[in-house]
Amino acid sequence: MDSPGVLLVFFLLPLLLCFPGGAPDLEADRAALLAFQAAVGRGELLWNASATPCSWVGVRCNGGRVTRIRLPATRLVGQIPAGTLGNLTALQVVSLRLNALSGPLPPDLASCKELRIVYLQGNRFSGEIPAGLFSLDKLVLLNLAINNFTGGISPGFNNLTRLETLHLEHNQLSGEIPDLHLPTLVQFNVSFNPLNGSIPAGLRRMSSDAFLGTGLCGLPLRACSPMHEKSKLSGDAIAGIAIGAVVGFLIVAALLVILCRRGRGSKRTANVEAPRESERALRGSGAVQNENGLAAEKVGLSRYGQSLVFLKPGPKVYDLEDLLGASAAVLGRGTTGTTYKAMLETGMVVAVKRLKDVNLPEEEFREKVEAIGAMDHPNLVPLHAFYRSKDEKLLVYDYIPMGSLSSVLHGNRGAGWTPLDWETRSGIALAAARGIEYIHSIGSEVSHGNIKSSNILLGNSFEAHVSDYSLANLVSPSDTPSHAACYRAPEVTDAQKVSQKADVYSFGVLLLELLTGKPPMQGFHDEGGPDLPRWVQSVVQEEWISEVFDLGLLRYQNVEEEMVQLLQVGIDCAAQYPDKRPSMSQVVIQIEEVHRSSLASMGRNHQQDHHAIGDADDQSSKLTDSIEES
Repeated sequence: MDSPGVLLVFFLLPLLLCFPGGAPDLEADRAALLAFQAAVGRGELLWNASATPCSWVGVRCNGGRVTRIRLPATRLVGQIPAGTLGNLTALQVVSLRLNALSGPLPPDLASCKELRIVYLQGNRFSGEIPAGLFSLDKLVLLNLAINNFTGGISPGFNNLTRLETLHLEHNQLSGEIPDLHLPTLVQFNVSFNPLNGSIPAGLRRMSSDAFLGTGLCGLPLRACSPMHEKSKLSGDAIAGIAIGAVVGFLIVAALLVILCRRGRGSKRTANVEAPRESERALRGSGAVQNENGLAAEKVGLSRYGQSLVFLKPGPKVYDLEDLLGASAAVLGRGTTGTTYKAMLETGMVVAVKRLKDVNLPEEEFREKVEAIGAMDHPNLVPLHAFYRSKDEKLLVYDYIPMGSLSSVLHGNRGAGWTPLDWETRSGIALAAARGIEYIHSIGSEVSHGNIKSSNILLGNSFEAHVSDYSLANLVSPSDTPSHAACYRAPEVTDAQKVSQKADVYSFGVLLLELLTGKPPMQGFHDEGGPDLPRWVQSVVQEEWISEVFDLGLLRYQNVEEEMVQLLQVGIDCAAQYPDKRPSMSQVVIQIEEVHRSSLASMGRNHQQDHHAIGDADDQSSKLTDSIEES
């Protein structure tokens, strides 16, 4: 080669390396990210083009390449074009959840052969799941939930032999699920898709919750009817079955009409003469409440001739008959029984818990209930009265109007829904901690026993009240629902023997739930394990603090330090070993300090920054150190 040709190569080589045809490097990654910013950033991604991409918010590098992108809830809008993410060939983790990204996934995402974790849930992606994804054989987690993906579920998922978590729920995927044999799969969900057919054998070990809102059948759901079986019936046979079904339906309908006409006269007479006890017991309750009310569930209290026992001083403004005559509706069903909202004829509203599986002798039951009734604290739901008979045990509490923390955090997030702000959440945490601290102060053997977000009730101003305290000692042990087990400390084997340190663990899970907005029963896998505390710890260890907090907290930059401090309290409480957990008195002191500091910070800066919170690297390192120590 002559010397001019050699010189030309030396001049062109650096330029060639910046293009896809050349060797990929950090400059190529920078160009891809800037194209991504221009396409979907809409001014929200404030990346400094002159700085190294490794210093940009949401970007991490390793070995001189971009390996991680985490931009959850950062107001990204629009379609991701080719030549952006697909050019980040060293990418291992991408989190773009809770944005407004739309259109199909870029086909060149298949070029990111190092991808292990993909969070794309909560966007508006559409079209079919691209076949290129099935070539990413290092994928461990893939979350495409809550989008608008269409088409079928491809057998190509079988290529992802390392996949442990697959979320496809709340899309428009249709057809049958192919035979999927993924030996490492732990978490799987296709609920709320128009799928049909039988669940393949390789997925029958999954929970029934993974298939809700579909037309699927077979284990773990109901058995498939013969029509679902692949019996390859001929067209004539199928037509014959359909015609036979129609004829049978018409015959049954005709018989019902004849029987109704014969019975109408006698029914009218009976209705005139029969006593109207059900109407008296549920006066004004309406048909729906009649199905759920106290008397409609055949409580039958009046036949015992006993009365309510009131536990608080003051006038008795209602009695047992008033409760039976109340308009009643179910508020919730839990491990200890069913709770009703009862509106008395006077307009007074109370909450009535109907206990289940109580086998205590009368004196022991009365003694334990009186001990609960003696508890008096502004952050406890007060117990006012009880009723006990051979078959029924009722507890009467104050009615708390705003419902549970669980329903506020995880309820219907439709139009008009507003997330809880930071001041409200920190106030709820402090009030709940004070209520539990009071319970523990009564004696070293006294505990709540069932702390969870559905047992934290909120008043009109979102003040928190702890409910269902010490009820575990009244009811017989039963199978613990999965949502309750997520709050239970690792050392607890008997639901009737929950220590104060176990209460602290449950409160820690509650605190993490309050900060992350994630229900503890939700599956987690970000290199950290299947439960909420372990997931939080794994994210903190990687110094990705902004990935932890709930979307409703992302705009509170001026109290970021306090948010991280409260997160630390939750992590400490949820330590695996009881001796590593603080006492509730210590927890209250810590949260009081966070709350005071938050109010002072918010007073200094009333103008809230509406951009996503930063990385909080200094606080993250402190959290990481504390996790490793514990």
